[in-house]
Amino acid sequence: MSKVTSISVCAGAGCVSAGSMAVSAALKDAIATRKLNVRVVETGCLGPCVGGPVVLCQPDGILYQKLAVADVAEVVEKTVMRGEVVERLAWKRAGTEAPTPLCADDPFFNRQVKIALRNCGVVDPLSIDDYIAHGGYEALNKALGMGPDAVIAEVKNSGLRGRGGAGFPTGLKWEFCRKAKGDVKFVLCNGDEGDPGAFMDRSLLEGDPHSIIEAMIIAGFAIGGSQGYLYVRAEYPLAVERLGIAIGQARKQGFLGPNILGKGLNFDLEIRMGSGAFVCGEETALMTSIEGKRGEPRPRPPFPAHSGLWGKPSLLNNVETYANIPAILNKGAAWYASHGTAKSKGTKVFALAGSIRNTGLVEVPIGMPLGDIIYELGGGVPNGKRFKAAQLGGPSGGCIPRQHLDVPVDYESLSELGAIMGSGGLIVMDEDTCMVDMARFFLDFVQDESCGKCPPCRIGTKRMLEIVTRICEGKGVEGDIERLEELGKQIRETSLCGLGQTAPNPVLSTIRHFRSEYEAHIREKRCPAGVCAGLVRAPCQSACPANVDVPGFIALVGQKKIAEALRLHRERNPFAAVCARVCFHTCEDKCRRSMVDDAVSIRGVKRYMADEEVTTQLPEVRPNDTNASRKVAIVGAGPAGMACAYFLARLGYKPQILEGESRPGGMPVQTIPAYRLPREILSQEVRMIERMGVNIETNQRLGRDFSLDDLRNRGFEAVFLGVGAPIGTRLGVPGEETPGVDDAMRFLREYNIRGSAPVGKDVVVVGGGNAAIDTARTAIRLGAKTVTVLYRRTRDEMPAYAEEIEESEHEGVVIKVLTAPLEIVAKDGKVGGVRCQLMTLGDFDRSGRRRPKAASEAPFVVPCDQVITAIGQTLDSKTLLGALPVAVGKDGFIIADKVTGRTSVDWLYCGGDASSGPSSVVEAVAAGERAAVAIDAQLTGAEHAFWRADVACNVPFNPDDEPSHVARAKMQLLAVDRRCGNFREVEQPWTESVALAESGRCLRCDYRETTCFK
Repeated sequence: MSKVTSISVCAGAGCVSAGSMAVSAALKDAIATRKLNVRVVETGCLGPCVGGPVVLCQPDGILYQKLAVADVAEVVEKTVMRGEVVERLAWKRAGTEAPTPLCADDPFFNRQVKIALRNCGVVDPLSIDDYIAHGGYEALNKALGMGPDAVIAEVKNSGLRGRGGAGFPTGLKWEFCRKAKGDVKFVLCNGDEGDPGAFMDRSLLEGDPHSIIEAMIIAGFAIGGSQGYLYVRAEYPLAVERLGIAIGQARKQGFLGPNILGKGLNFDLEIRMGSGAFVCGEETALMTSIEGKRGEPRPRPPFPAHSGLWGKPSLLNNVETYANIPAILNKGAAWYASHGTAKSKGTKVFALAGSIRNTGLVEVPIGMPLGDIIYELGGGVPNGKRFKAAQLGGPSGGCIPRQHLDVPVDYESLSELGAIMGSGGLIVMDEDTCMVDMARFFLDFVQDESCGKCPPCRIGTKRMLEIVTRICEGKGVEGDIERLEELGKQIRETSLCGLGQTAPNPVLSTIRHFRSEYEAHIREKRCPAGVCAGLVRAPCQSACPANVDVPGFIALVGQKKIAEALRLHRERNPFAAVCARVCFHTCEDKCRRSMVDDAVSIRGVKRYMADEEVTTQLPEVRPNDTNASRKVAIVGAGPAGMACAYFLARLGYKPQILEGESRPGGMPVQTIPAYRLPREILSQEVRMIERMGVNIETNQRLGRDFSLDDLRNRGFEAVFLGVGAPIGTRLGVPGEETPGVDDAMRFLREYNIRGSAPVGKDVVVVGGGNAAIDTARTAIRLGAKTVTVLYRRTRDEMPAYAEEIEESEHEGVVIKVLTAPLEIVAKDGKVGGVRCQLMTLGDFDRSGRRRPKAASEAPFVVPCDQVITAIGQTLDSKTLLGALPVAVGKDGFIIADKVTGRTSVDWLYCGGDASSGPSSVVEAVAAGERAAVAIDAQLTGAEHAFWRADVACNVPFNPDDEPSHVARAKMQLLAVDRRCGNFREVEQPWTESVALAESGRCLRCDYRETTCFK
């Protein structure tokens, strides 16, 4: 390392609040005590606010984060005096958390291009001499030698557009103002910055105030103005203080006042503070506020360039726009225009906030893909959550969903998606964000900040807010979405100012990209994100597709009331034991305990509960002679069909199930191996459903033994299709017809149903989901010597359970990621290997993931004698439906209403994989329940789903008690050497003490004073 010559201590507002000034004082003392020739500079924002206080050691660019006064001596002793890096204090690379002390090695820094922020983190904002030493006021001197017209031409040629949001060409605005008639002209700076989550202008004013002053002087010279006003919100006291000091220094040095630099230019600046009214960010309202009046917008025309402040021609740009001017004049318009896109030149500063690892300020070339900003610079979404959307442009902007992560961030591209560049606030939202609630938040903000001058904004946003609030409370009705769209368009077209014209944007963009969430709130009375209090009893319950009362059964298990716990679970889901073994446990993803340490092991508690059952706990059944006489057929004895029959039986029906295989159970019994789901477990729950009056007839295949028309002719009033998606998707590569190539569905079914399946010596499995891992582990158990799984994306992107992948490796499965099959290689007329291509990650695709593309390495062959593909599932809907005119999607799956399951044929219902595509057992259960309720409503004219009513939990609970400090319990697994060559269940049950301790970790998010008992 080079000898440290200077240390920059971030003195931006964020780091100051974290204690950077105390760190700076300690550094100065330590260096003075040791008589070192090292300069300590308190600079503006260095960028990474997440690590504050941050300290940068130059010239090597060693960055320390979260530095405390107690760490200063070690930094001075090791880094300053000996050139060593203190790794425990070094900047951590987001995602890997690996120490990355050099800024040049981290994409948060090395992918930035700093023009507006060029001096932030470099110069002392309180020293004009330091600014001058870094080239300050050279652009002013150059401009005075060029002449006003030449300055304006340079700004025009640079392609700089206004960074306040609208993106109007800056040079053109300057030209309009210069040509405007009038002896008195004003230069104004908009530093109001009222967008939630935005702090770009504040950081520039705090860290580089002289660049703004210099730019405004240049603007005054260019348009012929002699007075400027900096309009800054009063909530920025540090920015106001430093601006005031800088203006005083500039006057003293002759850069402000009469005859600047002896060139005859007269120009001065004053600060005007706003009181936080968002509407004052609008240019005419800002000018009205400077005049000492209430900040209200004025009709345009006349435009401010002709009649602005006090009726005089006025030029208004925002802070970031001005910050670019000195750099453009110093380095030239062509240099500036070399950054960005054809229509959007230069760079843009963004304030990264929300669910992102690296919160802070970044400056990137305009046109950088949104995904690169979020994942490369921002480090991605923390806590294992998935990216959902990014809000750009604040209350006036819109949302960009994951399918558009590849969008170049420029003015035109964002506008096409219903968003705007805005001033630069970029709020990242993960899967736990409710987009309806987010729209409500921004709409509430805009409605509150509306000046009230024009009715479209004042009244229209109020009506929109009322509708969105009603939707969030679970009181939405059909037609609300259309009403919001109509209102939004009217407000956008008729409001007086930009605030009102853009106020509907958050609502309109969320409807455009997340309409299904609005529909879930309105039609299903469900908040998918588990946020809206009016619709969410507990996040875990809300996340469960079957809406199982998770806190209730966990609390009952904690009281050793196993029978009651099982009955409560089976109110919403009959397959307690099955789901305890194979569920995706989305409930745990939403568990609020994860905010403390780790989520409650809900699946583990459920497994204990199910295993402890002594006598099968049948749910409440309400006999009904009328319903019992009605004929309802269910095709398919999988989770969806069985659940539909289960809930119909609870209403007194006697449904008939027709199953094509010899054993009921559907895909779980056919494709899930016994080491995950023992057959007797599923059989027990199937028998329970049969005992409720459901008749199951096996070896009856739709399209072979009967048709849907046959069922109607036999008098069935309603039919539910729960046939799954049993056909494996083809790989689509040369050689796929070679003997020895199979698909996972057929391979697993052969063994699970018929008891045997041919397995090779060296097996390759293609795919990364649970079916692929199940196939690989089954092949190992059936005697394969080697099993290799090929997956074209990264390991983190494999959709299979992480624990299943890990256990497969323990059993000997080899996982090759970023590897794609190109061709099945034949040898002696059968499979001899798979020709593969290593992949690398490219642009983002519509799934929000980086698209795999071929790497530079040459293809290679993985030798094998069997290839099993597990890349997807499909449905032969034509054979199943026959001539019945049922609407089918392009993907071949049957189109069914999400709430009722009804197809385009009014007596035919469908649910589970056959309509949704491959999904989980619990999602199939939920689809079957919804269809049962809809079938009953069709046949009786009313809904009788008595189990949907929430039941008060009578388990004692004191919300004032301290949460349990017990760590999350792990599932006990059968030792690897005891599971080789057999299908014994791998996961082992908990003991009572473990289950009770884990139950005690629940925070009881369902607690309400009126529904829980102390």
